[in-house]
Amino acid sequence: MNKGEFVEALADRLDVPRAQAERALGGVLEIISEQLVKGEKIAFTGFGSFEVSKRAARTGRNPQTGAPIKIPASKVPKFSAGQTLKSKVDAAKKR
Repeated sequence: MNKGEFVEALADRLDVPRAQAERALGGVLEIISEQLVKGEKIAFTGFGSFEVSKRAARTGRNPQTGAPIKIPASKVPKFSAGQTLKSKVDAAKKR
């Protein structure tokens, strides 16, 4: 499912125009992004949480030449699924 399909499903679920659903989704994604930039954690009980994870600097290899390269430290967004979501996915997998 891509963003357009998601917006369409959201509009149908909420019985609102597609433009309104698109603005709502855009607002939610914007808020999540802003909070992650600030270093905050966002948690939706049962669904999951978004947070920023730190990756240490490390040495990697250039896949074409095999030469070692230095990969700098970085911060990356991370999502951890909540127990309710995990249970739903697992139950669907067993059908």
